[in-house]
Amino acid sequence: MGETLLSVRGVTRRFPGVRALDHVDLEVRTGEVHALVGENGAGKSTLMNILGGVLSPDEGRIELAGRPVRFHDAHEAGQAGVAVVFQELSLVPNLSIAENIFANRQPTLAGGFVHRARLEADAQRLLELFQLALPPGRLVKHLSPAHAQLVEILKAISQRPRLLILDEPTSSLSGVETQLLFDNIRRMKLEGVSIIYISHHLPEVFAVADRVTVLRDGRRVATREVSEVDEETLVRLMVGRELSNVYGRREGEIGEELLRVEGATREPAFRDVTFSLRRGEIVGLAGLVGAGRTELGRAIFALERWQKGELYLEGRRLSLRDAHQAIAHHVGYLTEDRKAQGLFPRMSVRDNVIAPSLSRFARRLGWMSDRAATRFAEECRGMLSIATPSVLRRVAHLSGGNQQKVLFSAWTGIAPRVLIVDEPTRGVDVGARSDLYAYLRRLAGSGVGILLISSDLLEILGLSDRILVMREGRLVAEFGREEAGEEAIIAAATGVTAAAS
Repeated sequence: MGETLLSVRGVTRRFPGVRALDHVDLEVRTGEVHALVGENGAGKSTLMNILGGVLSPDEGRIELAGRPVRFHDAHEAGQAGVAVVFQELSLVPNLSIAENIFANRQPTLAGGFVHRARLEADAQRLLELFQLALPPGRLVKHLSPAHAQLVEILKAISQRPRLLILDEPTSSLSGVETQLLFDNIRRMKLEGVSIIYISHHLPEVFAVADRVTVLRDGRRVATREVSEVDEETLVRLMVGRELSNVYGRREGEIGEELLRVEGATREPAFRDVTFSLRRGEIVGLAGLVGAGRTELGRAIFALERWQKGELYLEGRRLSLRDAHQAIAHHVGYLTEDRKAQGLFPRMSVRDNVIAPSLSRFARRLGWMSDRAATRFAEECRGMLSIATPSVLRRVAHLSGGNQQKVLFSAWTGIAPRVLIVDEPTRGVDVGARSDLYAYLRRLAGSGVGILLISSDLLEILGLSDRILVMREGRLVAEFGREEAGEEAIIAAATGVTAAAS
């Protein structure tokens, strides 16, 4: 690592009623991977938006390569060599992969026409960095969330930045894709690129970062060499308290079979999948992106149609036509994309948590009981420690972790017997994760069967009573809690045996 590339001194940013950043200092060296960690609301995204030209600081000084800078927009930041991969993707769905990667920077022919062949060839070389067998001409709207995330990262890499800022870059990625990202980060680091790496996944910090800065309540509380701290120290600095055994322990006993799936097939996503879920059991569903896990979960919840297969609930065969029928049978599904598919951001916390169970709050003639709805929302706020001054506050104004808690709360109202949770802690800080894991434990302890779909292997291992592994649409392995391990799961997910590796 070399001299200082980025120097932030005393940066402050206020919003109505809150000081998001309070005289924050940060120094990033040339060729350094500098992790930035903190709970939701700590100020990480505000600082990133300032460095990326989206916001301006109210106070403070920023220097890049020794020269004062104050970016007025993202274009200015890009021209200065700063590229940002935001957690909220900026891709245009109706443009191709290549057109998104090189947006406003397409190679041209004489006369200003786009050089289509060169555009796609340049994009193909970038796709190979992540071993992506995707045609550069494919429209982004046809990509999975994971592939869209990788295209967003490639868009930033293609700009050849001096400073690359990555905000939760692995939130949609499998373990294999995450390792490929780390390989590319190490390559860029050797080329002298500086990287600010923002993540709630602390093991990633220790895998890839040189130094780490902790923010809490808008203030910098510490900067440390990664080699000099451990995960417990970082958690204590982030949350200001001790967090022990974040995954919790099993409550109650596992009961009889609750849900059974037999021969489920919907080509090409998944085929001939058979498994069971018992009362009070947490079954983890692991696999690479594209293995068919999400599609299977959506099909069980009747968001997608099966081509063949049978579904049984408490021994009785079900034929669900839509999600409304699934809810009527007390089956819930927590989507992996809370903003696009799970929540109504412009509506209040109260209106979101009652959405799947409106009939509970209906009075005669179809009117809703505001008092009952508000009482239920208040119960949810207390149960999951949702940080909001009022249950009438819009969900869009909450942090990511609190939005996820609202999404969890929404399924409480249907009194679920089966709950399918897809990437339940994506973009959620360690403190909120602890609350959500405790909630899942309580649900399982009350007899609810939980199907946990997650790309976070530590989460799968920490919560699951059994682990199922999918590969290329098929169920290829099953592990009991005691026999499961990261290497065995990855081997099953990739098809690479331990002996071959």
